[in-house]
Amino acid sequence: MQVNKTNAMRMLDAKKAGYAIHTYDNEDGQIHGSAVAEKIGLPAEVVFKTLVSHSGPQPYVFVIPVAEELDLKKAARAAGAKKIEMLPLKELLKWTGYVRGGCSPVGMKKLYPTFIHSSAEELQTIAVSAGRIGMQMELEPKLLADVVSAVFTDLIKE
Repeated sequence: MQVNKTNAMRMLDAKKAGYAIHTYDNEDGQIHGSAVAEKIGLPAEVVFKTLVSHSGPQPYVFVIPVAEELDLKKAARAAGAKKIEMLPLKELLKWTGYVRGGCSPVGMKKLYPTFIHSSAEELQTIAVSAGRIGMQMELEPKLLADVVSAVFTDLIKE
């Protein structure tokens, strides 16, 4: 099956970074993280979601396991910001070039400060959105961090 490349995939290709693509059916509207993990046959611990937040005009990107919740205080500390708020959904496309359910940490309109939850460092591979609803890309966490200049840190609620 021919897969149309997304910005995220083209960026990884340009860096000669290895990744695998997983596609899933999204006709049922179930595009939340746990459903995606089940559809692509990977444990929820290795499937990560991309969350975009901001502190004033500065966007930040946080990549955490799909079954977890972002701790905004930990996120603010990681970013060196006083307070972090989630980016309103209506702003997501304007700032990232992506829509909800298809937001990849790779290939956004600009490279924003990016943080990946530290549990990823213990894994051989993680899956993140490939930049389109219905597509995930699986790659080494260190490779992802290198491509988006990310920092590994604790980001989730206990």
